Amino acid sequence: MASPPARTASRDAVDALLTACAGGDPTSFTPVYDALGPVAYGASLGVLRDPDHAAEVTQEVMVEVWQTAARFDAARGSARTWVATLARRRAVDRVRSEQSRRNRDQRDTDLRMGEAPLDVVVEDVERNLEGSAVRRCIEGLTPTQREAVVVAYYGGLTYREVAEQLGAALPTVKSRIRDGLGRLRECLGVRRG
Repeated sequence: MASPPARTASRDAVDALLTACAGGDPTSFTPVYDALGPVAYGASLGVLRDPDHAAEVTQEVMVEVWQTAARFDAARGSARTWVATLARRRAVDRVRSEQSRRNRDQRDTDLRMGEAPLDVVVEDVERNLEGSAVRRCIEGLTPTQREAVVVAYYGGLTYREVAEQLGAALPTVKSRIRDGLGRLRECLGVRRG
């Protein structure tokens, strides 16, 4: 008996084809594949949005349909619905699996980047050189600029507190700090962003 074309097969015909292939006859699966493969592909593509991944999921689903055809129960729904459900579930699993893989890869990358071997000697030398450069540049400030900058930044004081401590007017202290920081920037070769 010739089966109707896959695209025009009625629900009952497709259900019957799927039930018939449950016996394990490979020739009976060809019309099932022809009728339900596009259903699986469409459902997969709807979730995955990638034709290649959808084709892979379709193949996996159709193998599952072949292996589990005996589980199909027409009383619970059509073959098309059953295959579409299998495909959607498999596609969602694929999305979750890919996201988990990306998350693992990102964690591994983050760990590798964070665990770069530290050269303590090099860091100490760089810190000492930077400290020496800052001290040298601070020594290059005028005495009033140096005093205002040191009190403000190493003492952690506000402009007003620096002015009170130095007994100078607030605008004068602001100018000394601003000018001192400008000279420090030039001396250290720091460019303003």
